[in-house]
Amino acid sequence: MKRILSFIVVVLITAGVMVGTSPGLLKSLKLGLDLKGGFEILYEAQPLEAGQRVTNQSLIQTAQSLERRINALGTTEPEVTTEGSNRIRVRLAGVSNEAEVRSMLKKPAELTFRSATAADAKKPGQYSKIELRGNDFVENGAVVGYDQLNQPEISIKVKDKAKFAEITKRLLNKELAIFLDDELLSAPTVRGELTDGSASITGNYTRDEANKLADTINLGALPLKLTEKYSQSVGATLGQLSLDQTIRAGLIGSVIILLFMIAMFRVPGLVASFCLIVHTWLVLAIFYLGGFVLTLPGIAAFVLGIGMAVDANIITYERIKEEIKSGKTIRSSVIAGSKASFRTVMDANITTIIAAAVMFGLGTGSVRGFALVLIVDIVTSILTNIFFSRFLLNLLVKADVVKKPKYFGVKESDISAL
Repeated sequence: MKRILSFIVVVLITAGVMVGTSPGLLKSLKLGLDLKGGFEILYEAQPLEAGQRVTNQSLIQTAQSLERRINALGTTEPEVTTEGSNRIRVRLAGVSNEAEVRSMLKKPAELTFRSATAADAKKPGQYSKIELRGNDFVENGAVVGYDQLNQPEISIKVKDKAKFAEITKRLLNKELAIFLDDELLSAPTVRGELTDGSASITGNYTRDEANKLADTINLGALPLKLTEKYSQSVGATLGQLSLDQTIRAGLIGSVIILLFMIAMFRVPGLVASFCLIVHTWLVLAIFYLGGFVLTLPGIAAFVLGIGMAVDANIITYERIKEEIKSGKTIRSSVIAGSKASFRTVMDANITTIIAAAVMFGLGTGSVRGFALVLIVDIVTSILTNIFFSRFLLNLLVKADVVKKPKYFGVKESDISAL
């Protein structure tokens, strides 16, 4: 009686949690470009000045600058990734002002040091006069160190010492604000005339803030020009159509699978069907908590993972049926069948995880997304369709609720024949 009660409580609590949270999960899932509509652009990065080169750090910083620009335009959840040594891929879902975004993205990230003019005096925080640009600084000249009070400071070097000396003399005890594009990063005060082309920027910076500012200045010393190499647009209507068709196909396929499991394995089939639903809910919850963006390749990996989960159940329950046909008791058959099938099922899952890990490590873009979703899906399947499924089935068997072979889809005549 205690085991039956435990089974009922576990099933009811799990079902209640799923029913209560599923509407919110489905509503909160982030949809990718191919499902929501939007556009994708592949850029090739080149230095603006001859003789310079594209470094990995400058490429990463440029990608981060692009992401900040896109967010400033109000675009939600941009996906900006670097590829190879000189390419940046931008994916934007749900974008309506495509022309404006494309225009903004093509501009190189512009670092400027600005001062306030007389006209700015009436507007605190305004700095309209550009004193220095990114290419006035020595490449990779910004370095983070510590002052005498052990506070982070950024050391910088400029190319034209005379120009820097004139600026610092004129702006003595005034602010020289640092901007990336039109975003104010910092506004340090000039404390003295600097004639050797170097300076230290101090303030109440944390180590991370100082590193970020130094990286930004180094990026400004090597601005990159972006050339569009490839682009594609997906209309919102087409994306919604893909989503609707995918959901419809998934529901039809799921119903057929559940009916097949129940028809073939009876009570274990019911347990497996419940665990498959739990598996689906858990993957969606991980998508939500992890901030994953759902795309068509991701859905394909999701469906593949469900297929492997079904396969795990079929292998286990077929093995249990064979044990029952050999004349063993129900409890002995469940123990022996589960033990015999465990290694086969785990080998298949681990092999797939290894293959997906290789795809994730060597692939790019949607290939990495497919691989990541597949890994998450399989790990979730191991938890729900192997361990949780066997836990529920063992509760029923040990409670003597399923005593007859027919509850496992085995006919008495099959046992007699053996």
